[in-house]
Order: sequence, then C-alpha cells, then structure tokens
Amino acid sequence: MIQKQIEVRIENGLHARPAGELVKLLKPYKSTVHLVKDGKKFNMKSIIHIMSTSVKEGDLLHLEVDGEDEDEVAAKLASFFQQH
Repeated sequence: MIQKQIEVRIENGLHARPAGELVKLLKPYKSTVHLVKDGKKFNMKSIIHIMSTSVKEGDLLHLEVDGEDEDEVAAKLASFFQQH
C-alpha cells in the first residue's frame, strides 16, 4: 500500500468536471484508491464519493492506493492534483 499526502491545486476544488475526469483516469486500474478526509474514507473510483468530499483548492489530501498497479496509480494521482 502506498500512502501519499497531496496538496490540491485544482482551481475551485473537486467539482463535477475534475471529479468525472478523476473517475475516468482511475477506471482502468485494478488498485483500490481511497481519500481520507476528516476521519472518513472515500472511494476515489466513485463520482458520488468524490463529490461528497468537498475538496477545495489548497486542501492537503491523504491518499491510499493499494494493488498490483499502485505505483503507476499513485504517480497519476500526484500529476492529476498538481496540473488541473
């Protein structure tokens, strides 16, 4: 399992468009991906879960990636949250 802290640099946070892009990005991977915020764990492959996180620009996220392709997924997530 890989655990990462990532600062969100997405203008206006994880609203509908970037949430949809994130789900599409993660869909082909086998690893499970969770975001932990305020003591709650959210499935990052579910747009409903992502939208319920209320993630804003500047938030520091704790991500957990677990599975056979976790290294690639963790790298994709780091890039996603930095470049949007």
